[in-house]
Amino acid sequence: MSYKKSLSCTKSIQGAVYQSLLSRSLSSTATVAIATIDSEQDGRLPSKHLGKVFDSLWQDLNLNDPSTMRMYHRPYLQSLLPDSVYKHCLYNCFRAKKQTVTRNLRCLSSDGLTAQSIVKQKSLEVLGQTYCCDEYTNITPKILSKVGRNLHNSPHHPLWLIKERIKSHFYSAYTGRWGNPLFSVFDNLNPVVTVEQNFDSLLIPKDHPSRKKGDNYYLNHNTMLRAHTSAHQTELVRSGLDAFLAVGDVYRRDEIDASHYPVFHQMEGVRLFSNHELFANVTNGEELNLFEKRGRRTPQKQKTHTLEAVKLVEFSLKQTLTHLIRHLFGEELEIRWVECYFPFTHPSFEMEVRFQGRWLEVLGCGVMEQDLVYSAGAEDKIGWAFGLGLERLAMVLYSIPDIRIFWSEDERFLKQFCLPSIDHPVTFQAISKYPPLWNDISFWLPAEGYEDNDFYDLVRSVGGDLVEKVALVDKFTHSKTKRTSHCYRITYRHMERTLSQKEVRIVHQAIEQAVEQQLGGEGSWSSSVHFRIWD
Repeated sequence: MSYKKSLSCTKSIQGAVYQSLLSRSLSSTATVAIATIDSEQDGRLPSKHLGKVFDSLWQDLNLNDPSTMRMYHRPYLQSLLPDSVYKHCLYNCFRAKKQTVTRNLRCLSSDGLTAQSIVKQKSLEVLGQTYCCDEYTNITPKILSKVGRNLHNSPHHPLWLIKERIKSHFYSAYTGRWGNPLFSVFDNLNPVVTVEQNFDSLLIPKDHPSRKKGDNYYLNHNTMLRAHTSAHQTELVRSGLDAFLAVGDVYRRDEIDASHYPVFHQMEGVRLFSNHELFANVTNGEELNLFEKRGRRTPQKQKTHTLEAVKLVEFSLKQTLTHLIRHLFGEELEIRWVECYFPFTHPSFEMEVRFQGRWLEVLGCGVMEQDLVYSAGAEDKIGWAFGLGLERLAMVLYSIPDIRIFWSEDERFLKQFCLPSIDHPVTFQAISKYPPLWNDISFWLPAEGYEDNDFYDLVRSVGGDLVEKVALVDKFTHSKTKRTSHCYRITYRHMERTLSQKEVRIVHQAIEQAVEQQLGGEGSWSSSVHFRIWD
């Protein structure tokens, strides 16, 4: 059978194969060529014409994208081709796909795009210090590139403005006997901490879900990037400090949307009181005590605390934070307190503010667990602690809609926050509202050990800040095999220009490839859909 006849002979096209391939948006010429069945050749495409057929396919698919050799096409193609030819083509297709994706990713390197995976080496260096890697190492080059950026210490950055406004308020509102600031401020603490600092020192149980590898960035089984600034609480109390603020970047593997980013910035506040300090302004305060010997733990207090001491500490905490938030948002701000649970405080609370018609949670706080205070060497004191996110406050105060914007180096963004004073009002003016692009990706999950955060972290590593959001839109479990498939919708949007579908497809292909290579997922890439909304 001639090549021309192979292309035109549609009568004996195997319907299921043809429809399957055609539905994957292949060109008609390439599809017919591959799907053509010649009964005289026993259902096999003549080998001597195979090169021409695949040449047509390569040209029609533009980016040398060997789509026909993807996972779900292999059984169909294998039924059409001799085994030796099929294996040869399979190898060539994967090689071509890998080379194309790698080449095209390099072309987008100006956007910070690289196909990065979890660090797989014997050691890695962070801030000049070398750390040995092991089976716990799950940090990516993308995350390592953020360490040391210290946005909260970059003058005129919105996170720096928030930090400076809070620091200024504490310096002026709380002073010692000689007029010096009562609170010390630490904003350059090393983000690399031990697991003991991050969890054990805060009384977080060994089996607590917050310790999961899927939620944190580990350098090795003993060392990690801090998940909260509370990791420094014990060492600062142990150094003899009674009142301090600790500010820094923290790292968590998390979902992807406009309000979540794997690196963000926290402020921790701690205030300790001696018996004299707490009861100094109370009538007959010398008769009151911080602790009791035969107490019991209740929803209102810890076992060793007297109720009088807890109520005064709670009052001090809420008053301090109310003054702070109203200093930032305005005196008319409506505030409410919600009881909650934290492993390192009891009782614990969250503060919510009514902002633009809705309640918004802005911080967590509580009376410090006395065992934590004891372990830090302050046996004769009681205290409170709070933690707040700088991004959360800045997004509300300055009307910043997307957390990725904080990492922008665009002068049009940064110049908006070059203000005459830190208290000068400013509202972020969007540089432009560039249109988003959506692509879906679905794959069979590996047999065990998979978490959504694994996929989110992989997408961040490959797509970087081009990825605005990832949402799980569908789940499917096969009734016979019991295998589970997830479908995610990835939203791409560049912060400074309009993306083309061609650019996004390059990134999306790299994500598909990484899912197979790094997560062990089995892809159904044909389910990707692409559309654009202009707004």
